[in-house]
Amino acid sequence: MLSPLELQQVQVAYGETAVVQGVSLVLAPGEISCLLGPSGCGKTTLLRAIAGFEPVRRGHILISGQKVSLPGHTLAPERRGIGMVFQDFALFPHLSVARNIEFGIAHLPLPQRRERVDELLRLVALPNIGDCYPHQLSGGQQQRVALIRALAPKPALLLLDEPFSSMDVDLRENLAREVRQILRSEQTSALLVTHDQNEAFAMADRIAVMHQGRIRQWDSAYNLYHKPADRFVAGFIGQGVWLPVLRGTDQRLYSEFGPLLPDGTGTPQFAAGIASEQELEMLLRPDDVVRQQGGLPAEVVERSFRGADILYRLRLPSGTHILYITKGHNDLPLGATLPVAIKMNELVLFNSEEGEG
Repeated sequence: MLSPLELQQVQVAYGETAVVQGVSLVLAPGEISCLLGPSGCGKTTLLRAIAGFEPVRRGHILISGQKVSLPGHTLAPERRGIGMVFQDFALFPHLSVARNIEFGIAHLPLPQRRERVDELLRLVALPNIGDCYPHQLSGGQQQRVALIRALAPKPALLLLDEPFSSMDVDLRENLAREVRQILRSEQTSALLVTHDQNEAFAMADRIAVMHQGRIRQWDSAYNLYHKPADRFVAGFIGQGVWLPVLRGTDQRLYSEFGPLLPDGTGTPQFAAGIASEQELEMLLRPDDVVRQQGGLPAEVVERSFRGADILYRLRLPSGTHILYITKGHNDLPLGATLPVAIKMNELVLFNSEEGEG
């Protein structure tokens, strides 16, 4: 079965400035994927190139096996067989919901159009709003309508350009999960662009973390969090602090907490090119820190109550700060001291002088 989307060494440039450089990826049929990264990393420019709004300087883009973009040739967006959901939804204000959904399937006979509209409105649990106009809908309802309008022609690929960015955090995550279920129901491959990790984790099977126009890691959310490919990904995904690690003359690894191996912390994963004599650092996540009798004494210097849990910043005897998370009812005052240790399933190490660029 042909891949709905394949990119081979794609470069997109504005004048002499390359905004996207050497990007390659392949979507599996039915896969929901995401381009994730900070502002200015090139993710939206790459999405626009896939949609046909920007030409490629090098490489090529294939949709369902057809070359749609290569240097000197850009197939028009309307001929690519893709759907797109924009950041502002772009619903036609003068058309009813039903007419908005019918827009991309106007070539079908009227009975088939109405059947498809009814089918899609039922899919998003909005069966009775076909005669309403966009201004009569909530933001969440408008988002669902924009989604099913893009799905109406049954595109080979759906592109979503930060479609939840104007919504509050709770609604954004709930809609991301709903959209995932809808795409699964329609068996539609999709590529989402976002800067929000929670949104990406809730929706995508695989995520491409982008930085400075390149993909730094193309992987599952679990691997991005627990097995980051480099320091940028390790620092960008989730929360944590860098903890110094030294390799002793006995070749064991030591941190302020003592020897890291062998003590149940898992098999170390070394960054490419790491040298045995160098000082190292590991990223310590809040969930790697546990309260344990006989552990290092740590002072509570900051606390952030988040309802179901509390995130603490702790100061170790050396002055190093680490993060610790616990259930919301385990409240500790500022200045309190607790004994802590580390328990890690994955130990990922990087050279201490390695940059993130």
